[in-house]
Amino acid sequence: MRVILHVTMPVEPFNSFVRDGSAGTKIKKILDEAKPEAAYFTDTDGQRSGWIIIDLVDASRIPALAEPWFLTFHAKCELKIAMTPEDLAKSGIDAIGKKW
Repeated sequence: MRVILHVTMPVEPFNSFVRDGSAGTKIKKILDEAKPEAAYFTDTDGQRSGWIIIDLVDASRIPALAEPWFLTFHAKCELKIAMTPEDLAKSGIDAIGKKW
């Protein structure tokens, strides 16, 4: 199951990590562990944030994905289930529409 992990990091402690030169290393360590398909960083409501796409083999892996962001950056984490166009094609959405 593919998920999108949206992390939003408050100004502190992130600013402190930027100042001491460890922010990039900390993010790399988390991403190396998660092995995402893709990761994009931007802002959300004026705070640093990331959109991380992960193929989640089992729901029991959710804490392993979210906790490093919580514990390291005091981040807010949101998980969204995502489908590729191929997933949507296999879903039977047209038949569901006819049924309902």
